[in-house]
Amino acid sequence: MNFKPNRRQASVKSAFFALFLGASTLAMAQTVRIANQGDALSMDPHSLNESLQLSTTGNVYEPLVARNKDLTLAPGLATSWKQTSPTVWRFDLRKGVLFHDGTPFTADDVVFSFQRAAGEGSDMKSYTNEFKEVRKVGDSVVEIETKLPFPIVPDVVSQVYIMSQKWCETNQALKPVDRRKGIENAASFRANGTGPFRLRERQPNVRTTFSRNGSYWGKIEGNVAEVVFTPIGNDATRVAALLSGEVDVMEPVPVQDIARVNGSANARAVTGPELRTIFLGMDQKRDELLYSNIKGKNPFKDKRVRQAVYQAIDIDGIQKTVMRGAANPTALMVGPGINGFLPELNKRLPYNPDAAKKLMAEAGYPTGFEVTMNCPNDRYVSDGAICQAVAANLARINVKVNLQTETKGTYFPKILKRDTSFYMLGWTPGTYDSHNALNALMRCPNDQGAGQYNLGAYCNTEVDALTLKIQSENDKAKRTAMVKQAFELHAADVGHIPLHQQALAWGVSKKVAVTQLADNFMPYKWISVQAK
Repeated sequence: MNFKPNRRQASVKSAFFALFLGASTLAMAQTVRIANQGDALSMDPHSLNESLQLSTTGNVYEPLVARNKDLTLAPGLATSWKQTSPTVWRFDLRKGVLFHDGTPFTADDVVFSFQRAAGEGSDMKSYTNEFKEVRKVGDSVVEIETKLPFPIVPDVVSQVYIMSQKWCETNQALKPVDRRKGIENAASFRANGTGPFRLRERQPNVRTTFSRNGSYWGKIEGNVAEVVFTPIGNDATRVAALLSGEVDVMEPVPVQDIARVNGSANARAVTGPELRTIFLGMDQKRDELLYSNIKGKNPFKDKRVRQAVYQAIDIDGIQKTVMRGAANPTALMVGPGINGFLPELNKRLPYNPDAAKKLMAEAGYPTGFEVTMNCPNDRYVSDGAICQAVAANLARINVKVNLQTETKGTYFPKILKRDTSFYMLGWTPGTYDSHNALNALMRCPNDQGAGQYNLGAYCNTEVDALTLKIQSENDKAKRTAMVKQAFELHAADVGHIPLHQQALAWGVSKKVAVTQLADNFMPYKWISVQAK
């Protein structure tokens, strides 16, 4: 299976695939059973900036600015917005909205939620780090003032979900659940949003059940009354559950099983491009790696070592044998469909183990070294297998990788503490703009949220300065030129090692209609099940 979308297919405005199976009008409300290889780690919408968690909680909570099926901006809890000065955006809030407990939604909830998202324990700081103040102007009006001009503020706030201040105060959930410390609170297991679905039951790693919000302010296009979400980590078990009818929707379909699912009587695989980039990061800050046999120094501080690792990875072999064609190798930290993606820069360093060995020798490591590599085994498509392939590749240049794969429930808390020397991560810019990747992945980390997912602490002050200029620039040509310069600097530094953009593959029952989005979010309000 070769995954090679053209530019039009990969663009944000058209990067979704709608599957309509069965009757077009389904009057009877139904239950849909959804399975995933992993679970959302918390019901707290500010505790982890991870797509599955945000997709799941995004059915219960809502942002000020939402997304249409083509990923363009749409009114959410704000009905309109405008820029009143270079650094101030005004949002008119939707009136008559109720939280699930019946509490009215007000401007106070917005101010509280942004403070919470920017505060201690939050994993959403990279969305708020350039905000100077979020203030109430009236019961139904708020303003966001930024430190510098920020033309894409409406895009930035589209993944910051609004919580009830009263509910958080009553339930002692004023701060987000901190995944780094393992601290839980009421927001971990309960939820009170304004969204189209209510959380009914939460059993972590077992089952989570949602019910349709009968008092929802907006339109719910689908006929689903109940959603039962079940994590099924084993690939074979997950596929068998789909084919037997035990689940109605599941993802991901293992790449080796796509043909089998498509050939079944009851289901098919819905595939398409994803905006996510899979990459490797390296600790470039510590003077000595935490997990290596090299003492007194850090090999990854040397660009020659980073480049050697890059050039030792047979990305075409991984695409062919591990991903079975369902991936596009990349040289950039963003992919097609992201504003600022520049095809002319998408040229990887050549796979060349001999050149890599020479670089290792020049850097003073002719016999290589050992390092522990951290990878999830239930978060990305074939993530564990990719890391095994990387480890095998690096052995050819005498880098012995001690591979540590684990469930994302323990993986994310570990790497978010920067308790790692070498790691895998996937990233979909939540704003669908290159600034997001630059700000979250490539800026020098600080305690305000810049570089929050720059877990190896790559740092280039020129990239930082360009990121701030890109944030404020309205002229498209000038902005694109600065994005190009920032990406070139990062690539020249080998700040990270981009691998590929993976493809989406959902297994869907033939009695179910779904809308597949290129960010891999799954809004339950757009799912319908044919009545039996």
